Amino acid sequence: MDTGTHIVMGVALGGLATLDPVVANDPVMFNAVLVGTILGSQAPDFDTILKLKNNAIYIRNHRGITHSIPAIILWGILIPLIIYFFVPEVNFLHLWLWTFLAVFLHVFVDVFNAYGTQAFRPFSKQWVAYGFINTFDSYIFFAHVAGIVAWVLGANPGPTFLIIYGIIVLYYIKRYFDKKEIVKTIKEFFPDTEFIATSPTIKQNNWRVAISTKDRYFVGTVIDGHIQLYDEFERVPLPDIELIRRAKQDKNISAFLSFSPIYRWEIIEYDNYDEVRLTDLRYRTEGYYPFVAVVQIDNEKNLLGSYTGWIFSEHKLQTKLSFNNTPT
Repeated sequence: MDTGTHIVMGVALGGLATLDPVVANDPVMFNAVLVGTILGSQAPDFDTILKLKNNAIYIRNHRGITHSIPAIILWGILIPLIIYFFVPEVNFLHLWLWTFLAVFLHVFVDVFNAYGTQAFRPFSKQWVAYGFINTFDSYIFFAHVAGIVAWVLGANPGPTFLIIYGIIVLYYIKRYFDKKEIVKTIKEFFPDTEFIATSPTIKQNNWRVAISTKDRYFVGTVIDGHIQLYDEFERVPLPDIELIRRAKQDKNISAFLSFSPIYRWEIIEYDNYDEVRLTDLRYRTEGYYPFVAVVQIDNEKNLLGSYTGWIFSEHKLQTKLSFNNTPT
């Protein structure tokens, strides 16, 4: 989910914690738990700082190891320990339970986005992306905001957020069946479908889809149950040639390949160098595919420049490549 939703979830969990008598009957304990749930709901995304180094490291690690089982356990222990160091009179067990819940829910809700997480590491490095909740879902966000406003106006936070989370659970179930129906429709239309990436939009009945069949890729939308295709590409695996083997040694190409389950590739030949370009097909926006990985390799197979990340114009992409002339 987006940062704003994770923040309001942390506040809401602090309110929900008042159902716990140990929290409700002690203002100091309540404040400690509220801090714990807010920090816990943000902790797995602290890896955003990796953007300061480069996009390749960020893409390879964001929602990766920081959203893994060991990380959930670590965050769940470290945050309450830090709080307990400053407020030793609180009940550590209950502080830990509510903080751990906040960390767990952060990772749990992220697996339902199209981006997904590596939530099952170290047992599996596979990206888990169920793709039926938008990264920013206005229904979920404003349900939390409504609960917080009601709390500020005097409502009992425990029962208030218990009701809200009950409604959100039903909403998740609805969205699951929405996606299930979309997958059924696509498989009826393309019987040889092997993989479907779904990405819900802010509009409830409007979904972006990328479809992989035995020999084709299709990109389109499903609106009110009707499939509309925008692009079609031949499905061709990356060739086992020296240029591609060299490209895979670049950090940006390697990061992209570790993350993207459905992409197309192309090789563009220039006089003094070749350009290998990989394009993720899941995020088509207004006719443009913004998530790419590009590497430029000269005729002696030296890496000249590379980039991976979100880019919305060819001009900006070439600018990024010209600045990044030290790939590894």
